[in-house]
Amino acid sequence: MIAKTLLALASMATALAAEPEAKTFTAADGTEVLYRLAAPEKTEEGKAYPLVLFLHGAGERGADNKAQLKHGAMAILQNAEKLGQPMFVIAPQCPADKTWAPYRIDFKIPADEKPKNPLLDAVLALIEETASKQPVDRSRIYISGLSMGGFGTWAAIASQPKTFAAAIPICGAGDPRTVDRFKNLPIRIFHGDDDKVVPLTGSQRMFDALKEAGSEAKLTIYPGVGHNSWTQTYADEEVIRWLFSQTKSN
Repeated sequence: MIAKTLLALASMATALAAEPEAKTFTAADGTEVLYRLAAPEKTEEGKAYPLVLFLHGAGERGADNKAQLKHGAMAILQNAEKLGQPMFVIAPQCPADKTWAPYRIDFKIPADEKPKNPLLDAVLALIEETASKQPVDRSRIYISGLSMGGFGTWAAIASQPKTFAAAIPICGAGDPRTVDRFKNLPIRIFHGDDDKVVPLTGSQRMFDALKEAGSEAKLTIYPGVGHNSWTQTYADEEVIRWLFSQTKSN
């Protein structure tokens, strides 16, 4: 009995540690996206599964199609495993010379100008490509990102708010003038109050603008925490449970 239990635990650990499959996507305009795709181990006929788009931070940029798994993505997968939630995860990698979105807190561009970002557009097209070929539940497509990926999360929901059922931007910032586009989207924001890399102001401004617009968004501020506010967020089973409970219908 003990041997069987140990074998089961070992098998579970192996499953949790398994890396998502390395893939490449080319958008219609030729923009190439390196990404990792995690899929349910088994799918049932006629059943659809949630999908999470995970956007990494600036430190994981590159072309190895691996560094983007360093923070966040695997924790999301592990918590989903604990919750018994089969799912898809798309984890793209941003090239070293690019960003997911304009990396600024004070937006001075005209409000009617939409910054062009072929990379983010390609990532959003990748979601559509995946959903058209895999049993993805289109009412349960989620997005989350940390630091630079937090900026990307805000930019993505501003660009295509109807794609997502919920968003979790962590220690990022966005353009407060865009909140009317996604004020009805369930959003939970996380930031450390001692963040010296991306000041709390970035999240606070977005939260304040959302509340003024009538949103039910929530902001969690970690006292005494610096830039790394993602580890405890993604490790929190309640946060991941909340994410999977959101659907476009509610």
